[in-house]
Amino acid sequence: MEIPQTPEQQNDWERKTLERLAFAALEEQKARRRWGIFFRILGFAYLLVALFVVVDWGSETSHQERHTALINLHGVIEAKGEANAEDLVAALNAAFEEKHVAGVILRINSPGGSPVQSSLINDEIRRLREKHPDKPLYAVVEDMCASGGYFVAVAADRIYVNRASVVGSIGVLMSGFGFTGTMDKLGVERRLLTAGENKGFLDAFSPQVPRQTAHAQALLDDIHKQFIDVVRAGRGKRLKETPEMFSGLMWTGQKSVELGLADDFGSVDTVARDVIKAEKILDYSVKENIAERFAKRLGAGAVGTLWQGLSSGGFDLRLN
Repeated sequence: MEIPQTPEQQNDWERKTLERLAFAALEEQKARRRWGIFFRILGFAYLLVALFVVVDWGSETSHQERHTALINLHGVIEAKGEANAEDLVAALNAAFEEKHVAGVILRINSPGGSPVQSSLINDEIRRLREKHPDKPLYAVVEDMCASGGYFVAVAADRIYVNRASVVGSIGVLMSGFGFTGTMDKLGVERRLLTAGENKGFLDAFSPQVPRQTAHAQALLDDIHKQFIDVVRAGRGKRLKETPEMFSGLMWTGQKSVELGLADDFGSVDTVARDVIKAEKILDYSVKENIAERFAKRLGAGAVGTLWQGLSSGGFDLRLN
């Protein structure tokens, strides 16, 4: 049988219950505060690490010594990529304007890319070489210097390669997709409205139009001629032309020296030490920020490029 509580016992039970609830709320508040402090410290530590990654500490004092400036051209040359004209031109200007730079090395490892971006970089190198005739610029090829990469390289005073490097691919391509057969099998109808008879130029979801294909080929031929002219101007009498030289083929570094596409064998270290005579090397490349690196690791750039190709006429013009 349950014994009824007196009013005093009832009040004491309620008071103890309220005390327990109050203490529990206080402990929860303390725990939240501790976690808040922890995450603030973690965030501060992350910012410090990011700062050390992005900032080149001590570079100002290093610039007071005679040195070789290194600029990297890595990956596909495109406006929104790691190898873009804006960043490379900025790095080139910084290197040429620095009075303690004895010479500049452009380290290239690229399959090519945008003809416009490649041309902008080539033009700027030639301008800076003319403005600073006492400051040489040498291209040093690692794994690959093809197409747009070679378009840039020929602006250098000399081109150094490894014997196993891949060099050349002097040509232009326009790639895309054709989905008309697939659409027929799926029973999908293409509905394209344009103002201007050629506005749907090389549309991926429509049959090819012969006059548009001929126009595209003329465009490719024109850019190819520009590419050939740039190579001839850059290499001059060193070039030993063959019927296949401008066909889009590639050669090893060793063969490229024989053909005059490159000058000699060398690496960044050997060119700095033995050619420029300034063994100390400082990197003038424009660094990516943390957000850009993170986005590229997620593959946002690749997805964006694919979607752009599919949604803007279905073709991609490149020096590749």
